[in-house]
Amino acid sequence: MRYDQCKTCRRLGQKLFLKGERCFSQKCAMVKRAYAPGPQKKRRGGSPSAFKKSLEEKQTLKKWYGVSERQFKKYAEESLAKMGKVENIAEEFIKKLEKRLDNVIFRLGIAKSRAQARQLVSHGYFLINGKPANIPSYSIKKGDIISIKENKKKKGALKDLQAQIKKYEPPVWLNLNKEELEGKAVGDPNLEEVNAPAEISSIFEFYSR
Repeated sequence: MRYDQCKTCRRLGQKLFLKGERCFSQKCAMVKRAYAPGPQKKRRGGSPSAFKKSLEEKQTLKKWYGVSERQFKKYAEESLAKMGKVENIAEEFIKKLEKRLDNVIFRLGIAKSRAQARQLVSHGYFLINGKPANIPSYSIKKGDIISIKENKKKKGALKDLQAQIKKYEPPVWLNLNKEELEGKAVGDPNLEEVNAPAEISSIFEFYSR
């Protein structure tokens, strides 16, 4: 999995921080080999086509969040359907991605990558408002409290969590109780704060064809 994720960054030409701490080290593939994997073809002149650009933007954001094509397309189409009904459909789209349980676990600093967060969720590490939750795509709502099951707090991936999050500050729409190791959604994600590595309008163009 590690090498597939590294190849994704190289293929798309930018760091997507899919491997957590490794991405900040000299071991990062984008430090060693900042070019697409495979035989290096001679580049043709000219700009990429509009279709190619929108495809690349879509692939970049989809890989960044680590969601399937089916889920990603669903979020995009649901957001496009609200055109004229909400102030900003790009922000609506980002909210759907940011509020996924796996992403919230990552944003709270509990997991070092979205891939690790997804694995922890699937393995039943968390409670939402005191009830078990093991679906990575579960959508967190304002007021929801995300906690770790007591019998999971000392498991390998989380045994040093308190030290790990000691200086960590989550996005403003999430509160993190570092003593109790639980988070709470207190608002909505902000498009500007998320600073997504892709042009959302190009993604909408791709799905509007």
